[in-house]
Amino acid sequence: MKIAVVGTGYVGLVTGTCFAETGNQVVCVDIDANKVEKMKNGIIPIYEPGLDVLFNRNTAEGRLKFTTDLAEGIKDAKVIFLALPTPPGEDGSADLKYILKVANDLGPILDQYVVVIDKSTVPVGTAEKVHAAIAKNASTELFDVVSNPEFLREGVAVEDFMKPDRVVIGTSSEKAKGVMTKLYAPLVRQGNPVIFMDERSAEMTKYAANAFLATKITFMNEIANLCEMVGANVDDIRRGIGTDSRIGKRFLFAGIGYGGSCFPKDVQALEKTSKDSGYEFQILKAVMTVNEDQKTKLIPHIKAHFGGDLKGKVFGMWGLAFKPYTDDIREAPALYNIKELLAEGAIIKAFDPEAMENVKGVIGDTITYTKGPYEAIKDADAVLIMTEWPQFRTPEFEVMEVLLKDKVIFDGRNLYELEQMKELGYTYYSIGRETVK
Repeated sequence: MKIAVVGTGYVGLVTGTCFAETGNQVVCVDIDANKVEKMKNGIIPIYEPGLDVLFNRNTAEGRLKFTTDLAEGIKDAKVIFLALPTPPGEDGSADLKYILKVANDLGPILDQYVVVIDKSTVPVGTAEKVHAAIAKNASTELFDVVSNPEFLREGVAVEDFMKPDRVVIGTSSEKAKGVMTKLYAPLVRQGNPVIFMDERSAEMTKYAANAFLATKITFMNEIANLCEMVGANVDDIRRGIGTDSRIGKRFLFAGIGYGGSCFPKDVQALEKTSKDSGYEFQILKAVMTVNEDQKTKLIPHIKAHFGGDLKGKVFGMWGLAFKPYTDDIREAPALYNIKELLAEGAIIKAFDPEAMENVKGVIGDTITYTKGPYEAIKDADAVLIMTEWPQFRTPEFEVMEVLLKDKVIFDGRNLYELEQMKELGYTYYSIGRETVK
């Protein structure tokens, strides 16, 4: 099948590359000429584990190509994926200007039947808006608009795409249903379901999924905050409730809040959709408020430990990305902590395996970027753990002891066992557990 993918961010590039891997001819379209040129030369603009192998194989074999020309990209395509940004507006609503711009541009250049697929996360009713925008300049017999939300986790997006838990497709067209069934057949051979529904329900499904997961994370963070006050251990509670099949063990780890490109904007957008519909989604309001506060949950502990004066204190920060296995720093808790600490006159030396260039592009040289985790903590007053990269889980504590001015760790991801910290003689602050002193 000939496939066009408009937009080459995380979703678009993973979508295009993975469909090329299943034997399709894929053309990815992007208006950023510099980005397209880099991809033509084998340079991948994002960090996503495993993507490079598929990207290189399919570009070399001619199944994956790139262009800035929309008409060229969609020529002879059976399906067109719209994988464009939907950034939050000032009022929290998803901005559809990029999607509707492409929809308007598609109308005059369609010359055969094609299925146009909303792959971006979009508010309820977007499929109808896209259909109307295309129909202004094209016969409705030439296209159908389908909602096909993505459920990709950054860091494991390739695996999620190639082995999906489920595929959700919103369409009222039997013809489009047939095309989509054929398209996804190679990815669901093990029997994972392809779930068909109407377009609005498919759009709502994506928001509901992300909002629920964000709520689950936030609930555990609330439990953690209470644990600190009553002397309970959130890790034990997580194990105690996670074995309940009705609850499940995933997304129950307490920490300094969620970030990234999906949860924050999707929760915000769903709450805005709810408000516009005349319904007060009170749980989501609480989720957003709690998560915003949770990102800097360690700051009061840091201030208290140093007697309220952080001026000139040096902190070695481990992790800048919002989660491991990605270079994405959107809404990353590390950025919020950097802002707070710099405002207090602190000095920060940071290391992240993938995200340092992205952070430098946002905050410049207001902090020091190091070549490794140990360089970041040399002569530091304390270690701050912001992202749970695997290499931070089992460090050489004896080396750390020599490098640090004092054996103090502020752990926003609960990487270490309390007994271990006691045995090693560290002062250790974490989330929802007793402080080791």
